[in-house]
Amino acid sequence: MAIINRIGDLGPKMAEWRQHLHTIPELSFDCPKTSAFIKARLEEIGVDAIHDGIAQTGIVAIIKGQGNGPTIGLRADFDALPITEETGVPYASTHPGQMHACGHDGHTAMLLGAAQYLAETRNFSGSVALIFQPAEEAGGGGEVMVQAGIMDQFDIGEVYAIHNAPGKDFGKFHTTAGPIMAAADTFHIHVTGKGGHAARPYDSVDPVVAACGIVTALQTIVSRNHNTAGSLVISTTQIHTGTTDNVIPETAYINGTVRTFDKEVQAMVVARMKEIVAGTAAAYGCEAELEFEFGYPPTVNDAGKAAFAVQVASEVAGTEGVDDAITPVMGAEDFSYMLEARPGAYLMLGQGDGAGVHHPKYDFNDEIAPIGASFFARLVETAQPVS
Repeated sequence: MAIINRIGDLGPKMAEWRQHLHTIPELSFDCPKTSAFIKARLEEIGVDAIHDGIAQTGIVAIIKGQGNGPTIGLRADFDALPITEETGVPYASTHPGQMHACGHDGHTAMLLGAAQYLAETRNFSGSVALIFQPAEEAGGGGEVMVQAGIMDQFDIGEVYAIHNAPGKDFGKFHTTAGPIMAAADTFHIHVTGKGGHAARPYDSVDPVVAACGIVTALQTIVSRNHNTAGSLVISTTQIHTGTTDNVIPETAYINGTVRTFDKEVQAMVVARMKEIVAGTAAAYGCEAELEFEFGYPPTVNDAGKAAFAVQVASEVAGTEGVDDAITPVMGAEDFSYMLEARPGAYLMLGQGDGAGVHHPKYDFNDEIAPIGASFFARLVETAQPVS
């Protein structure tokens, strides 16, 4: 590992920052303690400007390098999840029912470590925009910050982010050109029949049977309407209907998620779902309504910026420490909005064995923070060298 010496020295400080953030997890956009902590650290570090209150609690801080030049954006998310922690660590959550179960506390500490090094050395031209973002888990804080105009306001030309990866080899970077994470959409289906006595089903129109038919038919979209060379997931995750054994209910509710990488595939799914829902319900004598909610778009790495990020990551972790052609994953990430606004790349950084993200026993591995911070720093110095 070619960790920058100064950033290696900052390792204990980054761990201290991270573990403090771990004690005060906050949800969605409502992250005042987290935002205040980040702002206080940025003031101590000595960045040139701090712009807070973006997307309620988001922050963009600017560090100026030597002379004129472009601005590169580095993003860290900082919201937590509504999970009761089960780690037993001394720095466990002090907010009941809330937990940093996805490592956003670690992402923030990595970016703060890079910020301290960049503010001390300023061995780059132009500027760096440090983007600290709330509401990645729910609410789409990335979209809100883009809509607030941060890319234009701070003249950001390209943007990068890292996410920790438990279960992956310690210190190894993982990325790919093109799609790396999926779009995440949600569907709601409301089926209406005619309720009645379960002993006289012929006097009713049973929405339970119709709902089961709809769920089964939806699976044919993946197996019969989609080219198997691409990636598509349709998962029904909830069916709610009825109250007791001797009553045929009036209604049924179906809920689930759709994951895609391509807008044409997404449009095909919506069209087929409408046809299947209406047609299957009619076949059983029922009526049904589909509500399709478009969520985070796919996270798509710019090919050139991904190749550049791989080059920098290889300088930090060695060529064997970078996988530059991973299979895209079906999870979603609202950094996608920033990559729609500007070219850039999203990488994952292995943190070794341990509980997976969104698990009550998950904990960020503080030993990867100097690796991630070194990547951020080298990225800036390589992209914007001093002339």
